Amino acid sequence: MSAKDVFHNAVKNALQKEGWLITDDPLFIRFGGINIYIDLGAEKVIAAEKDGQKIAVEIKSFLAPSAISEFHLALGQFLNYRLVLERQDPERILYLAITVDAYDTFFTLPFTQMAIQHHQLKLIVYEPETEVIVQWEK
Repeated sequence: MSAKDVFHNAVKNALQKEGWLITDDPLFIRFGGINIYIDLGAEKVIAAEKDGQKIAVEIKSFLAPSAISEFHLALGQFLNYRLVLERQDPERILYLAITVDAYDTFFTLPFTQMAIQHHQLKLIVYEPETEVIVQWEK
């Protein structure tokens, strides 16, 4: 199992503030002979629906000197996790959680926006100090 991201608890707390129930920390899936650990699994029961919503969240800090290198790693991880979730837990939607600083400085660049659209990444943008979700990009 990999180490938790430095902002793991900030994202967890931000989700809980928005009414999400953390069901898995981490979300473990065994598939195709490998073990996968996605940072968080969460559910939100909606009053008008019986089943509610289920999400999985992979948290990345983007604190290393090379944002593009971190993006390559995060994108590969995201695509692999989404592939497995489509087979094992298809009602669960995968999100990549990033800080508002990473979003403002890297994720708004034309290349990054093109990659996000092409690969259909879903983002949770959060403020780590106040532990608040600033934006959901679906």
